[in-house]
Amino acid sequence: MASKGIKDAVAIVGMGCTRFGERWESSTDDLLLEAVGEALGSAGVERDDVDAWWLGTLGSGQSGLTLSRPLGIDYKPVTRVENYCATGSESFRNACYAVASGAYDRVMAVGVEKLKDSGFSGLLRADPPSDGTAAELSLTAPAAFSLLDPAYTAKYGVDPAVMREAMTHVAWKNHVNGARNPKAQFRKEVSRETIEGALKVAGRLGVFDCSGVSDGAAAAMIVRAEDAYDYTDRPIFVKALALASGPMRGGLDPAYDFTSFPEVVHSAADAYAQAGITDPRSELSLAEVHDCFTPTEIVLMEDLGFADRGQAWKDGLAGDFDLGGRMPVNVDGGLKSFGHPVGASGLRMLYEAWLQLRGEAGERQLADPRLALTHNLGGRPGGCVSFVSVVGNQRG
Repeated sequence: MASKGIKDAVAIVGMGCTRFGERWESSTDDLLLEAVGEALGSAGVERDDVDAWWLGTLGSGQSGLTLSRPLGIDYKPVTRVENYCATGSESFRNACYAVASGAYDRVMAVGVEKLKDSGFSGLLRADPPSDGTAAELSLTAPAAFSLLDPAYTAKYGVDPAVMREAMTHVAWKNHVNGARNPKAQFRKEVSRETIEGALKVAGRLGVFDCSGVSDGAAAAMIVRAEDAYDYTDRPIFVKALALASGPMRGGLDPAYDFTSFPEVVHSAADAYAQAGITDPRSELSLAEVHDCFTPTEIVLMEDLGFADRGQAWKDGLAGDFDLGGRMPVNVDGGLKSFGHPVGASGLRMLYEAWLQLRGEAGERQLADPRLALTHNLGGRPGGCVSFVSVVGNQRG
């Protein structure tokens, strides 16, 4: 059963996003000021006009003071949230529900992460205490996601060489798109030969199969839908917000085969029901998905309903998810080009949806987009959280 949802109850009227990358010259405070300043400016709103704030960060601050201090927010509610790699999306989800409830008129969702000088690389991390049954937690993220590749080829009878080609295409495609984005960390196309010849990190995953480590922040200004045109002539309306947390039994369940993320399947179904979408392939104009590793994007195409089971590798190689394909995916360059400052990535995806749906995406602009999907995945195969949003430039 789907959530009741808040379709067309709230709207985004301003957004901001920093340049992602090795921001050695910028502190967490600097990144927050940059993203929030752009969002306030685009909405024509002063800082003191914001009724409440939500901040998403994994490890770049504790409590709402992380935001209130640099912004000089005087005695307004600031809520800090965290939900693995869906942290920025969780900030947005909570802020939207706050406005839809009638509790506030104007709120801002913010996400930030400063990773480059934190020592966190995606390979080095600390696990929370556990009872030892979640054996997959002992693996690094690249190792855990590398299991998707051999599992997929075995289940669907795909030649490993062809699967390698499909994985390469994901990285190549996203770097092509990122080269056209002035806010991406990596703004250079990468040849297929370079991708395939890169040093291996885990299994068959090379350096270019993995998202990078970066710093960044993004922010969204949210109001009631009926008030949206008071702020902008091109608001973006929220159609669906879905979140699913799994039971994390994949590492113990012999039926789990590493070719799907059940949490993604459930959150996508929930989001489509909320938004009234019956055929995502024809109704959605674009999607921003969590391409933490290249085989992840391939599996997500099937979990989100963009490709039939066992066919996403083929559809990808055919160009279906390229900028000019039937379902453009990660048109801003994705995590592959932006890196993954955990608290900011979900809102960065929404920032691309904001630009595309308003016709402001420059040389990567799609023709007449109407509905966009964003997706975050936090955790790993066998146990994760999954967020899916649908936003559009028309109400109703």
